[in-house]
Amino acid sequence: MSFAIGVDAGGTSTRAVLVDAAGAVLGTGRGEGANPNAHAPEVAAGRIADAITAAIGGRDPGAVRACVVGMAGVSKLSDPGVAAVFDAAWKRIGLVCGVRTVADAEVAYASATAAPDGTVVVAGTGSIVGRIRNRRLAGTTGGYGWLLGDEGSAFWLGREAVRSTLEALGRGLPLAGLPSAVLTAALGLSPVDVQAVDVRGDDGRLAASRALITAANAEAPVRLARFAPLVSAAHDAGEPAAREIVARAAWHLAENALAAREPGESTPVVLVGSVLTGTSPIGGLVRRRLAGLEVLTSSDGVLGAAWLAAVDAFGEGAPRPRP
Repeated sequence: MSFAIGVDAGGTSTRAVLVDAAGAVLGTGRGEGANPNAHAPEVAAGRIADAITAAIGGRDPGAVRACVVGMAGVSKLSDPGVAAVFDAAWKRIGLVCGVRTVADAEVAYASATAAPDGTVVVAGTGSIVGRIRNRRLAGTTGGYGWLLGDEGSAFWLGREAVRSTLEALGRGLPLAGLPSAVLTAALGLSPVDVQAVDVRGDDGRLAASRALITAANAEAPVRLARFAPLVSAAHDAGEPAAREIVARAAWHLAENALAAREPGESTPVVLVGSVLTGTSPIGGLVRRRLAGLEVLTSSDGVLGAAWLAAVDAFGEGAPRPRP
Protein backbone atom coordinates (compact mmCIF):
# COMPACT_ATOMS: atom_id res chain seq x y z
CA MET A 1 0.00 0.00 0.00
CA SER A 2 1.29 3.48 -0.90
CA PHE A 3 0.71 6.77 0.87
CA ALA A 4 1.13 10.51 0.52
CA ILE A 5 1.79 13.02 3.27
CA GLY A 6 0.80 16.67 3.52
CA VAL A 7 2.17 19.11 6.07
CA ASP A 8 1.08 22.64 6.99
CA ALA A 9 3.93 24.21 8.96
CA GLY A 10 3.08 27.65 10.30
CA GLY A 11 4.55 30.03 12.81
CA THR A 12 2.56 28.70 15.76
CA SER A 13 1.62 25.11 14.86
CA THR A 14 2.51 22.26 12.52
CA ARG A 15 0.11 19.60 11.26
CA ALA A 16 0.66 16.54 9.10
CA VAL A 17 -1.77 14.05 7.56
CA LEU A 18 -1.22 10.69 5.86
CA VAL A 19 -3.60 9.78 3.03
CA ASP A 20 -4.00 6.82 0.71
CA ALA A 21 -4.80 6.73 -3.01
CA ALA A 22 -8.53 6.87 -2.23
CA GLY A 23 -8.19 10.13 -0.29
CA ALA A 24 -8.81 8.61 3.13
CA VAL A 25 -6.92 10.22 6.03
CA LEU A 26 -5.13 7.38 7.80
CA GLY A 27 -3.04 9.27 10.31
CA THR A 28 -2.37 12.71 11.73
CA GLY A 29 0.46 14.44 13.56
CA ARG A 30 0.73 17.78 15.28
CA GLY A 31 3.51 19.91 16.72
CA GLU A 32 4.60 23.43 17.53
CA GLY A 33 5.41 26.11 14.98
CA ALA A 34 8.08 25.38 12.37
CA ASN A 35 8.70 28.60 10.47
CA PRO A 36 12.49 28.59 9.94
CA ASN A 37 12.49 32.38 10.04
CA ALA A 38 11.13 32.29 13.57
CA HIS A 39 12.84 29.13 14.86
CA ALA A 40 16.29 27.64 14.46
CA PRO A 41 16.42 25.40 11.35
CA GLU A 42 17.15 22.33 13.48
CA VAL A 43 14.12 23.05 15.63
CA ALA A 44 11.80 23.75 12.68
CA ALA A 45 12.92 20.68 10.74
CA GLY A 46 12.67 18.50 13.83
CA ARG A 47 9.11 19.59 14.56
CA ILE A 48 7.99 18.87 10.99
CA ALA A 49 9.76 15.50 11.02
CA ASP A 50 8.13 14.57 14.33
CA ALA A 51 4.66 15.49 13.01
CA ILE A 52 5.27 13.37 9.90
CA THR A 53 6.41 10.44 12.05
CA ALA A 54 3.26 10.70 14.16
CA ALA A 55 1.09 10.73 11.02
CA ILE A 56 2.82 7.65 9.63
CA GLY A 57 2.35 5.81 12.90
CA GLY A 58 3.59 2.22 12.70
CA ARG A 59 3.57 2.12 8.90
CA ASP A 60 6.63 1.82 6.71
CA PRO A 61 8.01 5.31 5.86
CA GLY A 62 9.33 3.79 2.66
CA ALA A 63 5.74 3.36 1.46
CA VAL A 64 5.29 7.14 1.33
CA ARG A 65 5.45 8.03 -2.36
CA ALA A 66 5.25 11.82 -2.04
CA CYS A 67 5.35 14.49 0.65
CA VAL A 68 4.42 18.16 0.29
CA VAL A 69 5.27 20.59 3.08
CA GLY A 70 3.54 23.97 2.97
CA MET A 71 5.73 26.22 5.04
CA ALA A 72 5.65 29.77 6.27
CA GLY A 73 9.17 31.09 5.68
CA VAL A 74 9.92 28.63 2.87
CA SER A 75 12.35 31.11 1.31
CA LYS A 76 14.75 30.26 4.14
CA LEU A 77 15.42 26.94 2.42
CA SER A 78 17.17 28.79 -0.41
CA ASP A 79 20.14 28.78 1.98
CA PRO A 80 22.02 25.51 1.21
CA GLY A 81 22.96 25.09 4.85
CA VAL A 82 19.33 25.32 5.97
CA ALA A 83 18.19 23.00 3.18
CA ALA A 84 20.77 20.45 4.31
CA VAL A 85 19.34 20.49 7.83
CA PHE A 86 15.88 19.68 6.48
CA ASP A 87 17.19 16.97 4.14
CA ALA A 88 18.90 15.35 7.12
CA ALA A 89 15.62 15.39 9.06
CA TRP A 90 13.78 13.59 6.23
CA LYS A 91 16.48 10.91 6.11
CA ARG A 92 16.41 10.52 9.88
CA ILE A 93 12.75 9.50 9.87
CA GLY A 94 13.17 7.13 6.93
CA LEU A 95 11.53 9.04 4.07
CA VAL A 96 12.90 7.92 0.72
CA CYS A 97 10.53 9.95 -1.45
CA GLY A 98 11.27 13.49 -2.50
CA VAL A 99 9.92 16.08 -0.06
CA ARG A 100 8.58 19.14 -1.87
CA THR A 101 8.53 22.30 0.24
CA VAL A 102 6.23 25.05 -1.00
CA ALA A 103 4.85 28.34 0.27
CA ASP A 104 1.99 28.02 2.74
CA ALA A 105 -0.08 30.07 0.30
CA GLU A 106 0.07 27.23 -2.23
CA VAL A 107 -1.40 24.65 0.13
CA ALA A 108 -4.02 27.12 1.34
CA TYR A 109 -5.12 27.70 -2.25
CA ALA A 110 -5.23 23.96 -2.95
CA SER A 111 -7.36 23.37 0.14
CA ALA A 112 -10.17 25.47 -1.34
CA THR A 113 -10.20 24.57 -5.03
CA ALA A 114 -8.87 22.07 -7.57
CA ALA A 115 -8.55 24.83 -10.18
CA PRO A 116 -4.91 24.93 -11.30
CA ASP A 117 -4.84 28.71 -11.78
CA GLY A 118 -6.09 31.52 -9.58
CA THR A 119 -5.24 33.97 -6.82
CA VAL A 120 -4.68 33.47 -3.10
CA VAL A 121 -4.99 36.33 -0.62
CA VAL A 122 -3.41 35.63 2.76
CA ALA A 123 -3.97 37.99 5.68
CA GLY A 124 -3.10 36.71 9.11
CA THR A 125 -0.28 38.11 11.19
CA GLY A 126 1.30 39.16 7.89
CA SER A 127 -0.18 39.48 4.40
CA ILE A 128 0.65 38.45 0.85
CA VAL A 129 -1.18 37.88 -2.44
CA GLY A 130 -0.06 35.03 -4.65
CA ARG A 131 -0.65 34.36 -8.33
CA ILE A 132 -1.17 30.61 -8.73
CA ARG A 133 -0.37 28.91 -12.03
CA ASN A 134 -0.54 25.13 -12.41
CA ARG A 135 -0.94 24.95 -8.61
CA ARG A 136 2.42 26.66 -8.11
CA LEU A 137 3.15 30.13 -6.79
CA ALA A 138 4.12 32.06 -9.91
CA GLY A 139 4.37 35.56 -8.44
CA THR A 140 3.34 37.75 -5.54
CA THR A 141 2.14 41.24 -4.73
CA GLY A 142 2.66 42.63 -1.26
CA GLY A 143 4.04 40.36 1.41
CA TYR A 144 7.23 42.30 2.00
CA GLY A 145 7.24 41.80 5.76
CA TRP A 146 6.41 44.14 8.61
CA LEU A 147 9.09 46.71 7.79
CA LEU A 148 8.27 47.13 4.10
CA GLY A 149 4.64 46.16 3.75
CA ASP A 150 2.16 43.54 5.03
CA GLU A 151 -0.67 46.00 4.37
CA GLY A 152 -4.02 44.84 5.69
CA SER A 153 -2.48 42.22 7.98
CA ALA A 154 -3.12 41.85 11.70
CA PHE A 155 0.27 43.49 12.29
CA TRP A 156 -0.72 46.42 10.07
CA LEU A 157 -4.09 46.76 11.81
CA GLY A 158 -2.43 46.72 15.22
CA ARG A 159 0.11 49.33 14.19
CA GLU A 160 -2.64 51.57 12.83
CA ALA A 161 -4.58 51.14 16.08
CA VAL A 162 -1.58 52.36 18.08
CA ARG A 163 -0.99 55.25 15.67
CA SER A 164 -4.65 56.24 15.87
CA THR A 165 -4.42 56.21 19.67
CA LEU A 166 -1.31 58.39 19.60
CA GLU A 167 -3.09 60.85 17.31
CA ALA A 168 -6.08 60.96 19.67
CA LEU A 169 -3.75 61.67 22.58
CA GLY A 170 -1.79 64.33 20.73
CA ARG A 171 -4.74 66.15 19.20
CA GLY A 172 -6.95 66.22 22.26
CA LEU A 173 -9.52 63.87 20.72
CA PRO A 174 -11.84 61.68 22.83
CA LEU A 175 -10.19 58.58 24.28
CA ALA A 176 -13.30 56.44 24.50
CA GLY A 177 -13.49 53.40 22.25
CA LEU A 178 -10.39 52.27 20.35
CA PRO A 179 -7.87 54.54 22.15
CA SER A 180 -9.13 53.38 25.53
CA ALA A 181 -8.95 49.73 24.46
CA VAL A 182 -5.38 50.14 23.16
CA LEU A 183 -4.22 51.92 26.30
CA THR A 184 -5.80 49.22 28.43
CA ALA A 185 -4.18 46.39 26.44
CA ALA A 186 -0.76 48.04 26.09
CA LEU A 187 -0.34 49.72 29.47
CA GLY A 188 -2.76 47.85 31.71
CA LEU A 189 -4.83 50.98 32.38
CA SER A 190 -8.30 50.65 33.81
CA PRO A 191 -11.20 52.76 32.51
CA VAL A 192 -10.68 55.01 35.55
CA ASP A 193 -6.99 55.39 34.63
CA VAL A 194 -7.92 56.39 31.08
CA GLN A 195 -10.32 59.00 32.42
CA ALA A 196 -7.50 60.29 34.65
CA VAL A 197 -5.37 60.85 31.54
CA ASP A 198 -7.98 63.34 30.33
CA VAL A 199 -8.35 64.94 33.76
CA ARG A 200 -4.62 65.70 33.83
CA GLY A 201 -4.89 67.52 30.51
CA ASP A 202 -1.84 67.94 28.28
CA ASP A 203 0.53 66.51 30.87
CA GLY A 204 -1.50 63.35 31.22
CA ARG A 205 -1.86 62.87 27.47
CA LEU A 206 1.84 63.45 26.87
CA ALA A 207 2.78 60.95 29.57
CA ALA A 208 0.38 58.35 28.16
CA SER A 209 1.70 58.92 24.65
CA ARG A 210 5.30 58.42 25.74
CA ALA A 211 4.39 55.30 27.72
CA LEU A 212 2.54 53.81 24.71
CA ILE A 213 5.45 54.48 22.36
CA THR A 214 7.87 52.93 24.84
CA ALA A 215 5.66 49.85 25.33
CA ALA A 216 5.21 49.30 21.59
CA ASN A 217 8.93 49.57 20.90
CA ALA A 218 9.89 47.31 23.80
CA GLU A 219 8.43 44.23 22.07
CA ALA A 220 8.99 42.48 18.76
CA PRO A 221 7.14 44.39 16.00
CA VAL A 222 4.93 41.40 15.24
CA ARG A 223 3.41 41.75 18.71
CA LEU A 224 1.43 44.72 17.40
CA ALA A 225 -0.86 42.13 15.78
CA ARG A 226 -2.49 41.55 19.16
CA PHE A 227 -4.30 44.88 18.83
CA ALA A 228 -6.03 43.87 15.57
CA PRO A 229 -9.15 42.43 17.30
CA LEU A 230 -9.61 45.79 19.03
CA VAL A 231 -9.97 47.44 15.63
CA SER A 232 -12.64 44.95 14.56
CA ALA A 233 -14.57 45.43 17.80
CA ALA A 234 -14.43 49.22 17.51
CA HIS A 235 -15.49 48.96 13.85
CA ASP A 236 -18.53 46.89 14.81
CA ALA A 237 -19.38 49.52 17.43
CA GLY A 238 -19.44 52.14 14.68
CA GLU A 239 -16.32 54.05 15.68
CA PRO A 240 -15.21 56.26 12.74
CA ALA A 241 -11.46 55.86 13.26
CA ALA A 242 -11.73 52.07 13.34
CA ARG A 243 -14.03 52.02 10.32
CA GLU A 244 -11.48 54.07 8.40
CA ILE A 245 -8.67 51.65 9.34
CA VAL A 246 -10.76 48.64 8.30
CA ALA A 247 -11.68 50.29 4.99
CA ARG A 248 -8.03 50.99 4.19
CA ALA A 249 -7.02 47.43 5.08
CA ALA A 250 -9.66 45.99 2.77
CA TRP A 251 -8.66 48.38 -0.01
CA HIS A 252 -5.00 47.34 0.20
CA LEU A 253 -5.82 43.62 0.15
CA ALA A 254 -8.34 43.86 -2.69
CA GLU A 255 -6.08 46.06 -4.80
CA ASN A 256 -3.16 43.68 -4.36
CA ALA A 257 -5.44 40.80 -5.35
CA LEU A 258 -6.54 42.57 -8.53
CA ALA A 259 -2.96 43.57 -9.32
CA ALA A 260 -1.93 39.91 -9.26
CA ARG A 261 -4.50 38.99 -11.92
CA GLU A 262 -4.46 39.35 -15.67
CA PRO A 263 -7.08 41.58 -17.36
CA GLY A 264 -10.36 39.71 -17.63
CA GLU A 265 -9.12 36.74 -15.59
CA SER A 266 -12.00 34.66 -14.25
CA THR A 267 -10.13 32.18 -12.07
CA PRO A 268 -10.99 31.69 -8.37
CA VAL A 269 -9.79 33.94 -5.55
CA VAL A 270 -9.10 32.15 -2.26
CA LEU A 271 -9.14 34.13 1.00
CA VAL A 272 -6.96 32.83 3.81
CA GLY A 273 -6.24 33.94 7.38
CA SER A 274 -7.95 35.40 10.43
CA VAL A 275 -8.22 38.92 8.97
CA LEU A 276 -10.28 37.68 6.01
CA THR A 277 -12.32 34.80 7.38
CA GLY A 278 -14.90 34.22 10.07
CA THR A 279 -16.74 37.35 11.17
CA SER A 280 -13.97 39.74 10.15
CA PRO A 281 -15.41 42.96 8.70
CA ILE A 282 -12.42 43.18 6.36
CA GLY A 283 -13.30 39.91 4.67
CA GLY A 284 -16.76 41.22 3.84
CA LEU A 285 -15.39 44.42 2.32
CA VAL A 286 -12.83 42.51 0.25
CA ARG A 287 -15.55 40.22 -1.07
CA ARG A 288 -17.62 43.25 -2.03
CA ARG A 289 -14.65 44.75 -3.90
CA LEU A 290 -14.14 41.44 -5.74
CA ALA A 291 -17.82 41.04 -6.63
CA GLY A 292 -18.29 39.13 -9.87
CA LEU A 293 -15.39 36.78 -9.18
CA GLU A 294 -15.55 33.34 -7.60
CA VAL A 295 -14.32 34.05 -4.07
CA LEU A 296 -13.65 31.06 -1.84
CA THR A 297 -12.35 30.58 1.69
CA SER A 298 -9.54 28.21 2.61
CA SER A 299 -10.78 25.50 4.92
CA ASP A 300 -7.74 23.53 6.04
CA GLY A 301 -4.27 24.06 4.61
CA VAL A 302 -3.01 20.65 5.67
CA LEU A 303 -5.62 18.94 3.49
CA GLY A 304 -4.50 21.11 0.58
CA ALA A 305 -0.93 19.92 1.16
CA ALA A 306 -2.11 16.32 1.34
CA TRP A 307 -3.96 16.64 -1.95
CA LEU A 308 -0.93 18.17 -3.69
CA ALA A 309 1.14 15.27 -2.38
CA ALA A 310 -1.52 12.79 -3.58
CA VAL A 311 -1.42 14.33 -7.06
CA ASP A 312 2.38 13.95 -7.03
CA ALA A 313 2.06 10.34 -5.90
CA PHE A 314 -1.01 9.05 -7.72
CA GLY A 315 -1.64 11.46 -10.59
CA GLU A 316 -4.18 14.13 -11.49
CA GLY A 317 -7.10 11.84 -10.77
CA ALA A 318 -6.25 11.62 -7.07
CA PRO A 319 -9.37 12.43 -5.02
CA ARG A 320 -9.28 15.30 -2.57
CA PRO A 321 -8.71 14.09 1.00
CA ARG A 322 -11.75 13.70 3.19
CA PRO A 323 -11.55 15.34 6.64
